[in-house]
Amino acid sequence: MIIWSHIILHHSLTPDGQTVSWNAIRRFHMTDPAFMFVDIGYHFGIELITDYYEVLVGRDLDKVGAHCKEQGMNSKGIGICAVGNYDVIVPPSLLWARALRLASSLQTEFGIPTSRVIGHRETGAPKSCPGNLWDMGEFRKQLA
Repeated sequence: MIIWSHIILHHSLTPDGQTVSWNAIRRFHMTDPAFMFVDIGYHFGIELITDYYEVLVGRDLDKVGAHCKEQGMNSKGIGICAVGNYDVIVPPSLLWARALRLASSLQTEFGIPTSRVIGHRETGAPKSCPGNLWDMGEFRKQLA
């Protein structure tokens, strides 16, 4: 049984449009020689579909992730990927609100404190996740 102690936020570094790209990310994780995962690496995704930000299911929560090897987070952190490139655009307010609701519900379900809701970049990874324009301090403040 996995004991989830963290929530790790990511971004896809791809533009988000009004087409579903979650399955493209899944295929990439499963077929690219650099990865060859058994499924998408994240447990959840958030993507704009038509005019609504949907929460999409990735890896089952009874499976270790493949999204953040730093600090052993794959085995203790629930991975959430916001589809989009938040190095170049500020996260849209509706996406931000959806991410807050998802993180809050996971915190409640698994007893994860706000201090352990972190961006991938905060683990020491050479990544910008969930994007340089995603303010993790403000995100945690709004979760509290």
